Amino acid sequence: MKRPLVNPLDRNANKEAEEMAQFYEETLGFTPNSLFTMMHRPRIAYAFLEMNKSVMENKGRVTSALKRLIAYLSSMTTGCRYCEAHAIRAAERYGAEQEKMTNIWEYKTHPIFSDAERAAFDLAIAASAVPNAVNDEISENMRQHWEEGEIVEILGVIALFGYLNRWNDSMGTQLEEPAADDGEKFLSGHGWSRGKHAY
Repeated sequence: MKRPLVNPLDRNANKEAEEMAQFYEETLGFTPNSLFTMMHRPRIAYAFLEMNKSVMENKGRVTSALKRLIAYLSSMTTGCRYCEAHAIRAAERYGAEQEKMTNIWEYKTHPIFSDAERAAFDLAIAASAVPNAVNDEISENMRQHWEEGEIVEILGVIALFGYLNRWNDSMGTQLEEPAADDGEKFLSGHGWSRGKHAY
C-alpha cells in the first residue's frame, strides 16, 4: 500500500487520545497506531481497550507470556506482519522465555513446550485459519489439558487478534519502530518483514 487506508490521530489530538496513549505505554512501551486510527470513533477504541484488558488479564495458568505467544501464532497464521511484531514484542515484555520465542515454529517437537502449550498452539493456528480448521481432535486435546474457563481465555486471545489482524492488514497500519525492531530481532530469520506496514 502507498499509505494507510486511514491516518491515525495524533496522540495529543484530544483528551481521549492522550489517555489511550498512557495505557499502552505500559503494555508495549508505545501506543499502537492502530489505536489512534480507532480513535476516529472513540467508542470503538474504548470498546477494544476494554476487551483487550479483559482478554489479557492473567487468571492463572494461561499466563500473560503464553497469551502473547498464542497471539503471535494466530497473527502468523493470518499473515498480519503488524500484529506478529506486536505480539512477539509483548511476549518478551511479559516474560516469555527466550528459548520459547526462538523455537516457537518448532513447538510441536521442541522439548521446551508442554503438551498443554502444544494443544493451545494447535487451537490458535486452526481457529485463525480461513476456513476455520478446529475439529474434534483439536477440541478433545484442549479439553484434556485445559479447564473450560482456561479454554475461554485462550480462544478470547485468538478472537481478539482475529479482530486486530483484519483491522491492521486492511488499514495497512504503519508499524512503529520499536515493534519493527523486535520483528527484525525475533522473526526475520523466519521470513518476517514489515510488508505493507512500511512507509
